[in-house]
Amino acid sequence: MEIDLVGHDGGDISGDYIQTLDVTDACTGWTETRAVRNKAQIWVFEALKQVRESLPFKLLGIDSDNGSEFINDQLYRYCLKEEITFTRARAYRKNDNCYVEQKNWSVVRRALGYLRYDTPGELEIINQLHGYLRLYTNHFQPVMKMIEKTRVGSRVKKKYDKPRTPYQRVLDFCYAEWGRKEALTKEHLKLNPAELKRQITRLQDQLRKIGEQKRKKQIYHKNYEKNHQDFEYIFREATS
Repeated sequence: MEIDLVGHDGGDISGDYIQTLDVTDACTGWTETRAVRNKAQIWVFEALKQVRESLPFKLLGIDSDNGSEFINDQLYRYCLKEEITFTRARAYRKNDNCYVEQKNWSVVRRALGYLRYDTPGELEIINQLHGYLRLYTNHFQPVMKMIEKTRVGSRVKKKYDKPRTPYQRVLDFCYAEWGRKEALTKEHLKLNPAELKRQITRLQDQLRKIGEQKRKKQIYHKNYEKNHQDFEYIFREATS
């Protein structure tokens, strides 16, 4: 599985802000996401272990970028102990992790946008949203996989397989354990895509309201500081 972090900095990289850990299976397209308070390896490591527990198949290997949140002794020793293959992408070659990079946009960015999230309340809401999002995306959002690419002169022709959801691809995957397939099927039969979408929209609205409140506070503080500076200037001019 390819792993990556998506930063919710809102264009301001100062201080701590929430990150989303995106874990995507290259074979089936199954995607798991977890929000963490910052890029510290302790939070990323805990989130990755939570993701492993929720997967419908055994985690055989992970492939990351070169960030210290992944390339560290703690995760390396864990992978050795659990017999998980641990590889990394080449520096400055984002296409090495093309599967997770695509999900960074289609799953994470489309759901959360580009606002800044940096409070404990937002972290809780985002993780609730990820809980519904993983069900909606994996069970009801079909994906296509490229099976052939040929070059004809200056043009590249790509051939894709039939669109299938990650859930369907897991059921077809011969290496997934039968017990996990059975549990996954029972989970699928209980799901209502319309209800999942309503819950996702509800949580997105909560995040937007919090964002509006934060923006109004920022505008208030900026105006207060400006008025205070103007008052000091007028006072100095009057007393000079």
